[in-house]
Amino acid sequence: MRQANIFDDDAESNAAGPVVNTARLVSLDILRGVAILGILVMNIYAFAMPFVAYSDPTAMGGTEPHNLATWFFTHFFFDQKFLSIFAMLFGAGIVLMTGRAEQAGRPSGRFFFRRQVSLLVLGLLHAYLLWAGDILFAYAVVGMLVYPFRKLAPRTLIVSACLLLPVTVVAMHSFSYAIEDLQTKAQNYEALVGAGETLSEAQQKQLERWYSSRSFMAPEAEDMQVDISAYQGSYAEILAYRAPVVIGMQQGMLLLFSWRIGALMLIGMALMKLGVVSGQRSAGFYKMLMFAGYGLGLPVTMFSGVNLYMNEFDPVYVARYGMAANYFASIFVALGHTGLVMLVIKSGLWRPLTERFAAVGRMALTNYLMHSVLLTTMFYGYGFGLYGQLPRISLMGLVVIVIGLQLQLSSWWLRQYRFGPVEWLLRSVTYWRWQPLRREIFV
Repeated sequence: MRQANIFDDDAESNAAGPVVNTARLVSLDILRGVAILGILVMNIYAFAMPFVAYSDPTAMGGTEPHNLATWFFTHFFFDQKFLSIFAMLFGAGIVLMTGRAEQAGRPSGRFFFRRQVSLLVLGLLHAYLLWAGDILFAYAVVGMLVYPFRKLAPRTLIVSACLLLPVTVVAMHSFSYAIEDLQTKAQNYEALVGAGETLSEAQQKQLERWYSSRSFMAPEAEDMQVDISAYQGSYAEILAYRAPVVIGMQQGMLLLFSWRIGALMLIGMALMKLGVVSGQRSAGFYKMLMFAGYGLGLPVTMFSGVNLYMNEFDPVYVARYGMAANYFASIFVALGHTGLVMLVIKSGLWRPLTERFAAVGRMALTNYLMHSVLLTTMFYGYGFGLYGQLPRISLMGLVVIVIGLQLQLSSWWLRQYRFGPVEWLLRSVTYWRWQPLRREIFV
């Protein structure tokens, strides 16, 4: 009996027929696997603590030197970097999927939009039922918006991305004045209440609006405790508490950050057309990409971390000025990471390990959702109830365990099955028929 190799089948085979060979897809799979596991390094903060602790290490998670150093390390090398890679790969996937269908003489829109709507529904279920930090909903919406750009030349795609990227920074800068104004009014209203005066209905609504906003942007001790108590409750209590948080996060994501997501998808489309993320460029090119990405990005993102710390992570300052440095520099660091991964692939080093990363990448959606299942069980009240209890350095140990588990489990699964379980379901809905799941074992 021959055991099936996880690369025996074209990872993207479908009714429209393949347009690229398996070797090219493997580099995409490896990079996607690296990205999805790199995202976990930052996401675990949002699983384990109030969301503000994701970007403010002084809010929770330990202010001891080793815990602060953990935050700085993750900020320098992970914060927005692997999310950027994942968004770029999403754009590359649009070119790959639609190009295959169109080359086979089939209209790509029907398959693509069915897939995006399915992803949107999955994202909503994920956000409301499991974890508020979902990205699938935003990727589904933005993916549909950038779909018409898929046939543009690489240079046009990159120029378009450069025009989109500053929109989020400008929007956040403007938003900071609204935050500041609401904060000032709330302080005045609190002073009036303290002096025994009665607020008007409009003033009371503005004060309540600040309290609901403050709990997310600049929570005080009582806000943090409310959040911790809520997530240490029962599943039904968490479900009710999370719903308005999800609404606010999804609105903010679409209004403020969809511009960045869309720009990254356009860059990914260009990188796919240029053969960068499919491993078609030379080792010299990837070496240049790595050094240029790190050389331009790392100094700025290091400045970003120190600058935020020196300004005490003040939410108005962060929105107005502080976020900009890492916002742009993270893209260059992401390209540096991409160059490094591609160099490893080109060299043939650590092939058993890169094959495991490829398996994780082939099951990226399943593994992403598995993070939510595992970590909400670990931290929420219906599981082990460790929400708000562990320092940052301990969270990194847990990340290592989850990464090791998924490297092993993904490889094991794909020796028996063609797709991850969620990927199989999404493909079956996309192509409107059940896809073959089990691998054939030849005797």
